[in-house]
Formats: sequence, structure tokens, C-alpha cells
Amino acid sequence: MPTRKRTEPPQQPDEPTVNRLRAALPTKGVLEQRMFGGIGFMLDGNLVCGTSKRGVLLRVGKEGHKDVLARGAKPMEMRGRKLEGYVFVDPASLDDAALRRWINTAAAHVRTLPPKSKTAAKKPGRARRA
Repeated sequence: MPTRKRTEPPQQPDEPTVNRLRAALPTKGVLEQRMFGGIGFMLDGNLVCGTSKRGVLLRVGKEGHKDVLARGAKPMEMRGRKLEGYVFVDPASLDDAALRRWINTAAAHVRTLPPKSKTAAKKPGRARRA
């Protein structure tokens, strides 16, 4: 199988957005992990939110998907397929209180999920405390 050559340098995380997410997230039990060309924030091994070139990624669950779209979120798409339960919001259009509300929505959903095992949730040397 031929290897794919990367044509662009790796994307660097948007540090101002990463710092805003760090400030808005709960302080207990959250780990940071590089993913999707940005930083993902994990709670009990499950993704709560993260940064990407498309905005702030939030895991809101299938049950809450339509509600958050009505609040202005955009659906997440990968390879032309919409991933129900995951949405993007534009961090530039949100003040800190609004960003915190979005994160609280995502964290509330993630708290309903079973924790992932430590080996599945954390790859050695990649995750760190937020």
C-alpha cells in the first residue's frame, strides 16, 4: 500500500481558542489530547469539545442534535457524511458566557456516557491534564 505524503504542514492548534476552552471547562477530570489537527478535551475518556480549523467541535449526542442546530450550531461532516451528535460553533461569534453554555451542554451529555477504560482513553505520552 503506498504511503500518502502530507502536502501541507501539520495544522497548529488555535491557541487563543484553546485557552478559552481551558478556562470554560470544568477543572476536575478533564484531559487534553491532540486530535483532528487541534486539541480535544476529554472527560472520563470521552470527547467533550475540541478545536479545529472549522471552529469548536462539541459532542452533544444524537438526542440533543436538532436542538443545538436550532441554536446556531453547524453539523459536523466527515467525507461528506454528517455525524449526528457532533456539531461546530464559531468561537469568534461567542462571548465567554455563551462559550461556557455550549461547553456545559456538551459536558452534560458526556457525563451520561460510561467512562472509557484508561487504556482506550489515553495513549501513552499524548494526553495531559487541562
